[in-house]
Amino acid sequence: MKRVTAIVRPEKMEIVKEALFALKVSGMTISQVNGCGNQHGWKEHYRGTEVLLNMVPKVKIEVVVDDGQVDEVVKTIVNAARTGEVGDGKIFVSPVDEVVRIRTGEQGDCAV
Repeated sequence: MKRVTAIVRPEKMEIVKEALFALKVSGMTISQVNGCGNQHGWKEHYRGTEVLLNMVPKVKIEVVVDDGQVDEVVKTIVNAARTGEVGDGKIFVSPVDEVVRIRTGEQGDCAV
């Protein structure tokens, strides 16, 4: 199993979510996050003082899928979230050693 974590623009959340549901992804976690990448934010003026705003609002979408689904899930997220502009986000893929469903105690693939 793999965890696919996508950091995307807030306005792309619904599009990505619907695209993942169309793939029959069984569930996902969505969080509102702030961060910065290569762009390191921007400058604004507040009460006559220049202020560097370097935390950009983003949405983090996490799904856990079988190893064989990873490429399709990543491709789907890229296609749904891409604008072609700086700040489109990143996707991280990492291994998941174990999953346990708290309610039933099921473990492994059946707990996803």
